[in-house]
Amino acid sequence: MATLSALPDSRTEPDGSAVVRVLSYNVRSLRDDEDAVARVIKACAPDVVLVQEAPRFFRWRKHAARLAAKSDLVVLGGGATASGPLLLCSLRVTVERAEDVLLPLTPGLHRRGFATAVVRIGGARLGLLSCHLSLRTDERYAQAGMLLDRLAALDVPHAIAGGDINERPDGRSFRRLTAELQDCWAVSPWGGEHTSTPGDPRQRIDAIFATQDIKVLGCGVPAGLPGVSDEDLKAATDHLPVLAALHVPAAVP
Repeated sequence: MATLSALPDSRTEPDGSAVVRVLSYNVRSLRDDEDAVARVIKACAPDVVLVQEAPRFFRWRKHAARLAAKSDLVVLGGGATASGPLLLCSLRVTVERAEDVLLPLTPGLHRRGFATAVVRIGGARLGLLSCHLSLRTDERYAQAGMLLDRLAALDVPHAIAGGDINERPDGRSFRRLTAELQDCWAVSPWGGEHTSTPGDPRQRIDAIFATQDIKVLGCGVPAGLPGVSDEDLKAATDHLPVLAALHVPAAVP
């Protein structure tokens, strides 16, 4: 596995703007190798992790806290109360507020939700949203619209959303998102493209999106990043993670 070129490190610029590293990762309820998941997360050195399929049942808070501790992070919000999406963050992040959102339930289908927050990093202020959209086409399209509405409701100038979209970039729901948001991999590809499945990745169904004024410095699957082994990526879960470095403007005083 070839070593990747460097992705910008987290930092705060003299003008108060911030370079933020964001990781999106479907961890399949930590049913596979939790330690491998933690090693991958830690090696990516993220400020924020947008988790999907976090544990939702017995002692789910304990599982989330343990994953955060192993990754040198803390739990920001989400989990079972968001029906799976979870937010983790580093101590660099100051949390203004967090809210878990349950989406309308379609009888016979899995309940979906969003884990959301408004945070400050350096002099930047931004919204965060972790999602895992439906397997069913019509429900997924409606949820993509709800995602955009929820970002707008955060009432912040800059926002980042990410997760398991359950659809490729040419799909109707994915295109609904990219009509308003930047698809970070498409804007500045870095690392690998495809996220499913780790043993033979052939499709990109996981993504990180950003509002228009955020500068994408690089985004992709961190296979080949120092500390991220091919063995850990295959053992951790049934998705590959997506890592992005984003330059977020400073908040207006």
